[in-house]
Amino acid sequence: MTRPRLAPPDTGVTRSGGTGTIRLIRWAAPLLAAFWLLLSGHIDPLFVTFGVISVVLACVLAHRAGLSLEKGPTLGLVLRLPRYLLWLVKEVLVSAVTVTRQVWSPRPNLDPVVACTPSRGLSPLTQVVYANSITLTPGTLSLDLDDEHIEVHALDSAGVEDLGDGRVLRQVHRLEARR
Repeated sequence: MTRPRLAPPDTGVTRSGGTGTIRLIRWAAPLLAAFWLLLSGHIDPLFVTFGVISVVLACVLAHRAGLSLEKGPTLGLVLRLPRYLLWLVKEVLVSAVTVTRQVWSPRPNLDPVVACTPSRGLSPLTQVVYANSITLTPGTLSLDLDDEHIEVHALDSAGVEDLGDGRVLRQVHRLEARR
């Protein structure tokens, strides 16, 4: 009787081909450093040291996560992202006002609901953007994500109905659209 061979234990760390990760780090490190410097506005030695440590840590984490340019965002997606973010900020503000009004109401009409919204046809990257957009919007939270749908918790059924009408999904499809 032969013994079955066991697969080696999963370390939980994926590795990319190497060259894509190196290209990502070469591209991302200066961009992250410039972004950090722009946001901090400090050029004191201590702050610059913290910035360098932050950029190195981000690059090490990207390498350990197996991120590479082959799997990353396309130039078209990056160019369409600012328009999407402006739309998302507007939606977050509108939702924040609605949730605040409902929570501070003398008789809040909160009826929490969990439902699924379709996410078919999206790449893994835009599927994550969609799930994070749902979570960033006050009153909704992405609970689970798979190839077909995203499970969403909402403070009331109106939050799920807004997702059900497909408006957010259309914006995400536009973000991903190849022209």
